[in-house]
Amino acid sequence: MPERNAKRTPRPTSDEVIGRLTALHPKKIDLSLGRIERLLAALGNPERRMPPAVHVTGTNGKGSVIAHLRAMLEAAGYRVNAYTSPHLLSFNERIRTADGAIGDDELIVLLEECEAANGDDPITFFEMTTACAFLAFARSSGDITLIENGLGGRLDATNVLARPLITVITPVSRDHVQFLGDTIEMIAGEKAGILKPGVGVVIGPQTPVAAKVLADRAGEIGAPMSRFGEEWSVTANGGGIVWSNGARTLELPPSALAGPHQVDNAGTAIAALELLSGFDVGARAIAEGLRRVEWPARLERLGPGPLVDRFEDIAPEGSEVWLDGGHNAAAGAALARVAEGWTDKPLFLIVGMLNSKDPAEFLAPLAPFVEAARCVAIPGEQASLGARQVTAAAIATGIDAQASASIEDALTAIARRAACPARVLISGSLYLAGAVLAANGGMTSGAWAAKAVAEPAAAEIASAASV
Repeated sequence: MPERNAKRTPRPTSDEVIGRLTALHPKKIDLSLGRIERLLAALGNPERRMPPAVHVTGTNGKGSVIAHLRAMLEAAGYRVNAYTSPHLLSFNERIRTADGAIGDDELIVLLEECEAANGDDPITFFEMTTACAFLAFARSSGDITLIENGLGGRLDATNVLARPLITVITPVSRDHVQFLGDTIEMIAGEKAGILKPGVGVVIGPQTPVAAKVLADRAGEIGAPMSRFGEEWSVTANGGGIVWSNGARTLELPPSALAGPHQVDNAGTAIAALELLSGFDVGARAIAEGLRRVEWPARLERLGPGPLVDRFEDIAPEGSEVWLDGGHNAAAGAALARVAEGWTDKPLFLIVGMLNSKDPAEFLAPLAPFVEAARCVAIPGEQASLGARQVTAAAIATGIDAQASASIEDALTAIARRAACPARVLISGSLYLAGAVLAANGGMTSGAWAAKAVAEPAAAEIASAASV
């Protein structure tokens, strides 16, 4: 009989389990479906048992489209699962069941179950965690599942869905060229790999080259198309959005996500809802979803926290700090569209990027609108470019740039240089964005706004209770 006071081995935390899996199965990119298919079979093929799925690929805007879809579906009363990547602060963000971001206890059980089913067979970290997400969704009470493609499409671990409800392809541009090819035609061909015969596809705004590749593939396999500029359109109109498919026109409020590119992402989400059979999402739910959508580190203004407070203490009054995870040429162009309208304050950049990205491609569109830049290495990221490497690329695009030892140092240098209220944009990587949020106390602007509303209400309730 065991002793009553015998010490039990403490259960590992989710971070410890993820750390062990990362060490055993590094975060390498090795595009293939064989390993994930084998693991899913060992788990009883949860991808066949989870709620019906919407599969989203593209280069930019995938997460924003999913965020809009989730907000609109939830506003209509549906319970939504969602799988996205990468995360910003916690791995749990990647797997969201109908009850919210997955809890630590459930995540540990699922990860260990997947690890046991895989045994000693080779597997990548993303494949392991994708299997974990599918297993979570198979056991959830959700009505629908939103799946963001990881990289590419044709050989991505998420592309094991035999017949999703619909597929969605957001704008295709140059990124991950070492894995997908160095031309738009090649990259679009990889993205088109998620198309399925007879399954409708929503195609967001594309270059003519990408549009042709996607349309040709859809025609070859008989995938009905709903294309931006053909079957549907979306435009900004004053303070709102107008979406039309010819049969009907919706006049809607603006998206809560900032930037003109979010008009296209919102429109793509609405077009996806139009193709979803069995789901009734009316204009009222769409409008409510647009008002409540949240997607951190996608052009958001940072609220109070250690980083922002320290900056505001020394910067001219009225200065602002914004954050965006954009990291490729298309993202740079989208941010340039935003910067073009930011004429009230000088714009300063803080940039850090991974060594798999081309900083000059990202920065070139922004260069005409930038007063100066401070370049940093991404904290704790081995795959980061050095601050001097990013600085050299920025200077080559015509930006007045210098290297800084840290994000804090970069903000301090800008605060001291600014002669009037300034706007700072921190961008270049979602990994950098995560580090910034962590350093600022982990609070996004959405949480800050909710806190600002909730605290006075709580104080009022407490005051009333004390009477």
